[in-house]
Amino acid sequence: MFCISSGISASLWAQNHTNQGLKKGSAHPDELRYTSYDQLVMAGYQGWFAAQGDASQRGWHHYEGKCGFEPGCSTIDFWPDMREYTVQYPSPFVFADGQKAYLYSPYDAATIDLHFKWMQEYGIDGVHMQRFVTEIKASSKNGKRHFNQVLENALKSAKKYNRAISIMYDLSGCTAADLMWVASDLKELQAVFHLFDATENPTYLHHNGRPLVSIWGVGFNDKRKYSTADVESLVTALKKTDPHIALLLGVPYYWRTLGKDTEKNPLLLELIKKCDLIMPWAVGRYHLKTYDATMIAQDIAWTQKNGVDYIPLVFPGFSWGNLKNDQSSYNAIPRENGDFLWMQIAGAKKQGAQALYVAMFDEIDEGTAIYKVLNQKDVPLNGNSGKKFIGIENDLPTDYYLWLTGQGALWFHQQKQFTDLKPKR
Repeated sequence: MFCISSGISASLWAQNHTNQGLKKGSAHPDELRYTSYDQLVMAGYQGWFAAQGDASQRGWHHYEGKCGFEPGCSTIDFWPDMREYTVQYPSPFVFADGQKAYLYSPYDAATIDLHFKWMQEYGIDGVHMQRFVTEIKASSKNGKRHFNQVLENALKSAKKYNRAISIMYDLSGCTAADLMWVASDLKELQAVFHLFDATENPTYLHHNGRPLVSIWGVGFNDKRKYSTADVESLVTALKKTDPHIALLLGVPYYWRTLGKDTEKNPLLLELIKKCDLIMPWAVGRYHLKTYDATMIAQDIAWTQKNGVDYIPLVFPGFSWGNLKNDQSSYNAIPRENGDFLWMQIAGAKKQGAQALYVAMFDEIDEGTAIYKVLNQKDVPLNGNSGKKFIGIENDLPTDYYLWLTGQGALWFHQQKQFTDLKPKR
């Protein structure tokens, strides 16, 4: 289980973190920089966007909706602050003054480099790179090419900026048959990128000295076309592919009681016991007035009893009006000038959590992005049918949520002490 020394200095934290958790057969500590998730604040990284004119040749993939990508039709609610991007693509949208609005593509190495530079600047430990199984399986060659290029870019930038990085497979939209692609894809990634080689990828995230791989979407009751038993078979296959990996499962928020968002199947709890960590999906489950941090303490008690480590999730807010074509869903869970995010960070820390998963670094479809996005007063126009884009609060700098997340990281690193009161900048 996690172990923390109180009062550790910044320099000693980095040194001790590099050397902790090593087991027989793992890389030498001078090569491997992240041997445990302990004390880390990591974000999810979608990387699924493409831009018209980039080398992916996927058009406005994931920016566009079923009706295309034009005023009145998009999937994104937030608009990135593009001022620091060296590679930009003109979009079909304009600002109120008639100026063109530009977007980025993570297919470009320069874009990924900028994002990892921000992680280093603001003290965010790194990211879990999402791999969407429905896009990487053999019938979707363009998808695999896209995510492999994004991963290649990210591995280089993670090494350059000394940021932790790991693979997270997202099972959304999968059938039971699709799950077979995960084990073969992981084997391929190891061959192509030498994924777990400490010299080639010294910042690949390990846990208890073993390379971490995550499977998200386990045990939800939202009519998925695969079962918990299917995921159990996948876990067995992954361990057969590489018996030395550590596995994190992304599970429903009410996993422990098998309630609300969770499949009422006790097999889920047995499967969790076979893995190393869990991360319950909290996005959309509460807002400022309904958040209950005591659930974390109860979850931690269960996981400690059953030999599993626990990573709570925090998110800055939620909005998917354009993605769902539902104007009532704009700012569905308001950010409250950072109060909502800090309440969760403080709640997790005070309830005994030792690390965090932040949803998400770059998720502008569902409005959970912590990277730099435009203020409300500065977003482009979105047609004349009531559609719009959402911005962060006008009195905040566009990097505010990166900064606030970084403050949380200092707390989890034991480099600063905070309270329920949100820190002032």
